[in-house]
Amino acid sequence: MRLLVTGSGGFVGGHLVDLLRAEHPEVEVHGVVLPQGGVSWRAPSGARVIEADLTDPAAAATAVEEVRPDRIIHLAGQASVHLSWLDPAGTMRTNVLGIVHLLDAVRSRGLRPPVLVVGSAEEYGPVGPEEMPIREETPLRPASPYAVSKVAQGALALLYGPAGGMRVVLTRPFHHTGPGRGEAFAESSFSRQIAEIEAGLRPPVLKVGNLEAVRDFTDVRDVVRAYWMLLEKGEGGVAYNVCSGRGRRIRDLLEVLLAASSVRVEVRVDPERLRPSDVPAQVGDPSRLRAATGWEPRIPLERTLQDLLDDWRARIAATAPPSP
Repeated sequence: MRLLVTGSGGFVGGHLVDLLRAEHPEVEVHGVVLPQGGVSWRAPSGARVIEADLTDPAAAATAVEEVRPDRIIHLAGQASVHLSWLDPAGTMRTNVLGIVHLLDAVRSRGLRPPVLVVGSAEEYGPVGPEEMPIREETPLRPASPYAVSKVAQGALALLYGPAGGMRVVLTRPFHHTGPGRGEAFAESSFSRQIAEIEAGLRPPVLKVGNLEAVRDFTDVRDVVRAYWMLLEKGEGGVAYNVCSGRGRRIRDLLEVLLAASSVRVEVRVDPERLRPSDVPAQVGDPSRLRAATGWEPRIPLERTLQDLLDDWRARIAATAPPSP
């Protein structure tokens, strides 16, 4: 079985390749990464690497022709709400044109692989307390350029895929984290700052944004397991929440991380870390995912955060200058 994974060099892609290598060695993984290395925290060890920028239709076509995949998981894209406000046009180009060019290339070659397209819970936007936990039928009210791009991505996938005879499954993952998470995300920024304070690389002041926001966190290693199960069993044309079903304040995550460290720090709000449009609370309902696959999260959040902090400690130790 030939699996094409776009964005395989990124945070989620790396964990997906790890899962397949450990639990599904029969799968031949072909991973698409940006040319010349791209921006990722590691190379997708265990996958055959293909360099291609999916915003270029010729590059997308070459990658598809080279692999002729039996299955596709589409992870590639610009994944930060904050960055989408800084570069809305770039976010739309990457997230919207990427799926169009990929599915155009598949369809024009007469291929019919099942395709999993990874969206985002940000598509739901502001949701009132009476609408939580958020179900897939909840109206989409995107509140950032990133969220708009993900709504458009999903809509286009459901137009292009079935027209070419493909079973297209959509996911709307809620917040997920773990080792390798980029520092643009709150819990990873906290972890990096704590690790740098422990190493004596910064003063004991931890800069934060909005700590009162409530989010539904799942370990990334559980999330990629859900993706694989949905690719196998998910219904075409249907969206699935991928989440734990439990809300946690950002402040709660910070307290877990601080308790795992020996340093005492001053927590200081940094206005530059506050989003122009921040959804106050976001908790999902994973019932549809569970019914379709039997999936349940296995890794508690406390372990996830400990692994994330330890990962930042290791990364900082690896880049620190040698002692004189």
